[in-house]
Amino acid sequence: MNNNLIAQVSTAINASPTKVWEALTKPEIIKQYMFGTNVVSDWQVGSSIVWKGEWQGKSYEDKGKILKFEKERILQYSHFSPLSGKPDVPENYHIVTIELSGDEAQTIVTLSQDNNATEEAREHSKKNWQMMLDVLKNLLEK
Repeated sequence: MNNNLIAQVSTAINASPTKVWEALTKPEIIKQYMFGTNVVSDWQVGSSIVWKGEWQGKSYEDKGKILKFEKERILQYSHFSPLSGKPDVPENYHIVTIELSGDEAQTIVTLSQDNNATEEAREHSKKNWQMMLDVLKNLLEK
């Protein structure tokens, strides 16, 4: 595992932490900013989380577990994608952490993903996560 290569992105959203949290945990909203994915989870610590959809013409079903769930503050989960071509073993999972801070007018969303195999992989992850946060920001600031 390469926990040192962490992709981290952040954005300020002109919306309350309550509204941002709802967007992070409601599947019908997630689908709108996370590349059309369908998310299934009961959002309990220790429970599974599954992402299903199609990416670049390929069906996928990614999986993980909810590791932290502190309403309107922190969401953390593990993530594994079979599309990576790697075996489904613990060292091939990422830990994704989404932290919220701010007030009723503005929320700072900071997202990090560990275990990027190379610097190139980290940059690719940063680009994808920033794109997702930008879409989330646009969606919530409408």
